[in-house]
Amino acid sequence: MAPEKASKPSKPYPYPLNAGRSANMKGNRRTDTKPEIALRTALHALGYRYRKDFRIDLPARRVRPDIAFTRRKVAVFVDGCFWHACPEHGTQPKNNEWYWSPKLARNVERDRAADEALTGAGWTVVRLWEHVPMADAVAAVVKAVGAPSAQAKPAATINSHAGLPAIHAPGTG
Repeated sequence: MAPEKASKPSKPYPYPLNAGRSANMKGNRRTDTKPEIALRTALHALGYRYRKDFRIDLPARRVRPDIAFTRRKVAVFVDGCFWHACPEHGTQPKNNEWYWSPKLARNVERDRAADEALTGAGWTVVRLWEHVPMADAVAAVVKAVGAPSAQAKPAATINSHAGLPAIHAPGTG
């Protein structure tokens, strides 16, 4: 008879309070949250170009900022008040507190470790809470990044070829 494999003991996992709460938690997204999309839209409208959910492999750890300006080495995180324990709006769950308190504390520790790793690698880190007014969030990112890159170009101009009329970008004459 073959020896049985030792199975890895599973970590205790909390049972949901009810089906509604379970559906609510399943609906939480890792990327493309509403505050993140709003910030990206505002930055794009100002002419900024960036990478979203871009994986940065650093010697100390792997980090995925919500928005990354790779050329200027600026990493932007839009943190949710619950998941990242906002001192102003973060709440401690009353159900399954034995599970949630350590998990939320680990999230905060991971955030600090990511900040240290990025800063050590020469990146500027911008952390914003989801409740920060959009104008303030955009101003914080613009301050860290600087003026929009000259890379944002208008539509391409096609010169005339073989007797065809030239097509120019709107407003260029």
